[in-house]
Amino acid sequence: MPQASDHAVIFDLDGTLVDTLPDLHVALNRVLKEEGLQTLAPAETRLMIGGGARNLIDLAFEKRQVANDMAKVDAGFDRFLNYYGAAPTVHSRPYPGVLEALVALSNGGTALGVCTNKPQDMTNQVLEGLQLAHFFGDAVIGGDTLPIHKPDAGHLLAVVEKTGRTAEKTFMVGDSETDVGAARNAGIPVIVVDFGYTALTPEELKADLVISHFDDLLPALETLGFSA
Repeated sequence: MPQASDHAVIFDLDGTLVDTLPDLHVALNRVLKEEGLQTLAPAETRLMIGGGARNLIDLAFEKRQVANDMAKVDAGFDRFLNYYGAAPTVHSRPYPGVLEALVALSNGGTALGVCTNKPQDMTNQVLEGLQLAHFFGDAVIGGDTLPIHKPDAGHLLAVVEKTGRTAEKTFMVGDSETDVGAARNAGIPVIVVDFGYTALTPEELKADLVISHFDDLLPALETLGFSA
């Protein structure tokens, strides 16, 4: 068993650890099609991910100009949860280098966690379905578990507490302004990947560092003061 490090690394899920867009896109378009609405292109769905499942549905219905019909939106949300929950990992996969990076960090004794606005049940399903759950233990908090969520610092700090480490020894890895906002609010250094789900450029996100592949994660962490 590896000797424990005093550091923790907390990850976002969608667009950071896992490319979940394909399965989210299928479930979302199924709902839109049932409502007689025009379906979305993957590039459109991509930019709606990050605020949680309810936000995804709200944005999709707003795009189709039916956001003010709350009964229809609520029903669509319920069906989306059922459709996506039944098949969350058919096409979704960890990004290249993710597994190797998690193994390296875990073997070095670093505590790992997940802070995501995705609902907790869906988060657990994705992590378990892709055989990633064991890296994080119970340091996984979804967007519907607490009364607050990213970019509120409390969401991220609650995950840090689950790891048994301190915020001063923690790093965040994400892909969006929500992740950067949570990290900044918590006073935690943040790295962003440049392949995630955001309309903003990596430069506009104003993270501490940007990486293009998970092979670059450990060197980036070390630049920010991480040591195994």
